[in-house]
Amino acid sequence: MDQTTTTRPWIDIGLLITRVGLGASMAVFHGWGKIYGGPEKWAGLGRAMGTFGVDVAPVFWGFCAAFAEFFGAILLAAGMFFRPAAFLLAFTMLVATVKHAIGGEMFAWPLDLLIVFTALMITGPGRIAVRQLIPPLRDGVLG
Repeated sequence: MDQTTTTRPWIDIGLLITRVGLGASMAVFHGWGKIYGGPEKWAGLGRAMGTFGVDVAPVFWGFCAAFAEFFGAILLAAGMFFRPAAFLLAFTMLVATVKHAIGGEMFAWPLDLLIVFTALMITGPGRIAVRQLIPPLRDGVLG
């Protein structure tokens, strides 16, 4: 038995713990309040795109960030549409990192999450995921 065979279950368990823990935390502590906040909250969030010179449609951009932090985090935890969800979360954290850094604010937390979501986008969800129960998802047809 080679080392890959004996370590693979532990890698999958580690990815599962990371996905579920981080996804649940993001959805509950960050995403829910932003989704529930509605257009006023979304407009405030969306103004962060002004950091990149994008000053149009702040409600749209704010909704995108709220969507990523709530629904994207749930998909991340479930391991469904994993890489697109991780990408949306990483992009949201990139915007937050740059906004806070330019504003002279603390930016370690969004930077840390940017690194983690980028790494997860590269590694994938592992073998223990809800998508394994749905044939089109398991076979890569839908993500």
